[in-house]
Amino acid sequence: MERRANWYKLDNAAKIVPSTAKGANTRVFRLTCELKEEVNPEILQQALDDTIEEFPFFNCVLHRGIFWYYLEDSNLMAKVEQEHTPACLPLYIPGKKNLLYRVNYFNKRINLEMFHVLADGTGAFMFFKNLVTRYLQIRHNLSEDIKPSDDFSVEEKNVDAFTDNYSKQKGLKQLGEMRSVKAYQVTGEVDDNLLPHLLEGTVSASKFLDLAHKYESTVGVLCVALYIKAVIQGMNRHQMRRHIVVSVPVNLRQFYKSGTARNFFGVINIDYDPKNYDGELKSIIEPVAKDFKEKLSSENIEKTMNSYSSLEHNLAIKMVPLPIKDFTIGRFDRAAKRGVTTSMSNLGQIKMPPEVADYIDRFSAFMTASSQQVCVCTFKDKMVFGEVSPFKTHKTMLNFFRCLSEEGIEIELGTNDYDMYEEKE
Repeated sequence: MERRANWYKLDNAAKIVPSTAKGANTRVFRLTCELKEEVNPEILQQALDDTIEEFPFFNCVLHRGIFWYYLEDSNLMAKVEQEHTPACLPLYIPGKKNLLYRVNYFNKRINLEMFHVLADGTGAFMFFKNLVTRYLQIRHNLSEDIKPSDDFSVEEKNVDAFTDNYSKQKGLKQLGEMRSVKAYQVTGEVDDNLLPHLLEGTVSASKFLDLAHKYESTVGVLCVALYIKAVIQGMNRHQMRRHIVVSVPVNLRQFYKSGTARNFFGVINIDYDPKNYDGELKSIIEPVAKDFKEKLSSENIEKTMNSYSSLEHNLAIKMVPLPIKDFTIGRFDRAAKRGVTTSMSNLGQIKMPPEVADYIDRFSAFMTASSQQVCVCTFKDKMVFGEVSPFKTHKTMLNFFRCLSEEGIEIELGTNDYDMYEEKE
């Protein structure tokens, strides 16, 4: 991310975020750490004040420029609060000078919510792991030398990795291909206030891995295949004519050496024709695995990375005033969403220093969406599926967990819907 005086250019993935933050899709994501003890808010505030010094660009506010949005340094400081509002409420409010992240707590849980302009899930986890580590250092008088394994310098965290790795290609053509298919759309009764409904399902990571091995598959492929099976179970014969397309964010740090805490991800779309389903999970796994292999090739990954950079480097787009960009990108985003059934993001194994790991029960992640999005992360033996949707019910994800149950895997469920119901009693 390039810095000039007291302002920053947005990275290339972040450029489209403000234009697409509409309705239920606030483009706010939540990371949660559940401890084995009640949270001390005073210590959490101290830990946040210490941690933000390593991530100063997170203390920026968002402004509208003539051609692009940009971030500006601010003297605002985040205040830790007990959670008392619905999850993932908007963080960017046009015309209002406010921070683009919040930290709150409830009982044993520490929550970080962040506007996608600042970072992707991997980058936000860099910040969050430092925050949780610092909190536990103070809380339990641990050594201050303890650091997460993916801790980088301030300069490395600050890098715009898209610009560093961009090579001139026909990136806009790649973006066009992403909206060429009309996929099956998951539907449901929408919340009157477009509030996000969260569902969290926890399973044994080792048992899920054993299941993947049983099907000669990987964890990532199995996650997507099981979700596709769950969608099929909710489709009628007429709907089976539509393909199921699962959008899978890819952490580009795996392919390009980078320690950035900014956005640095691409997206691949896994396409499955329900007509090929014969009642056996294997008939989904095999084509899904093939699609993963093809789209994760080095050539396709480079195209995916450049598709974001092309928005900045295309001269015609550069010169268009921001209001027109907002309108055009918004229309493009809606068209692209018609080509996707859902998104499933696997943030992988969350590793913490051994000195603090025993104080932590689990991590979870959630990302808002206009329809439905699933985030997966694992800590020790707890693999957590976090789904966010504006729908009042979780039909597809409950099908997903039933599929796991049929395979002999036990699931622990939690939801903010239950919390709201409990408060009314």
